[in-house]
Amino acid sequence: MIDLYAWGTPNARKVSIALEELSIPFKVHMVNITEGEQFKSSFLELNPNNKIPVIVDPQGPQGKEITLFESGAILIYLADKTGKLLPVSGAERHQTIQWLMFQMGGIGPMFGQTHHFRRNAPHETYGLDRYTKETHRLYKVMDTRLGKSEYVAGSQYSIADIAIYPWVARFGLHQIDWGDVPNVKRWYDSIGSRPAVQRGMEILP
Repeated sequence: MIDLYAWGTPNARKVSIALEELSIPFKVHMVNITEGEQFKSSFLELNPNNKIPVIVDPQGPQGKEITLFESGAILIYLADKTGKLLPVSGAERHQTIQWLMFQMGGIGPMFGQTHHFRRNAPHETYGLDRYTKETHRLYKVMDTRLGKSEYVAGSQYSIADIAIYPWVARFGLHQIDWGDVPNVKRWYDSIGSRPAVQRGMEILP
């Protein structure tokens, strides 16, 4: 059984969704980041960067325990461990990782800044306008891509979809008009209808 150290954030929900999709047994250890539990010395031993999520897999490579942080790295590890949700080789594998990096380097940081300013500093119009504009641009990038393929990385559901979905699930903070990005809406509804996705979202309140 894998131990998942997490809180109810998009990055952590990527991992809980992946574990559900891959039917990997796991136990959740809630790390209350609103109370600073990620800075405790016990958690620092798991992740020197003091961020969730973290997994501990007692049956890692060569049967040895492995601890991993960084949600994208965890998704790749879980996919490779099971041989699912990420092609094992070829162009499709690299394209899937490409779109995973699109989430890691673009959607996560930019959507996260939009969430911060919308919730905590709505009067800071420069920051709010800057990050909202970039958030909308990223929606357009996704909409163009999803107008050409069923899923983000191509014809197959993958860890790239899993990585992006929990961030789009906070669309209420993005001031997005679904009519402007109908392909994203189609994709969002499709991904959200998957039972494993629903379980993965719900297990981290």
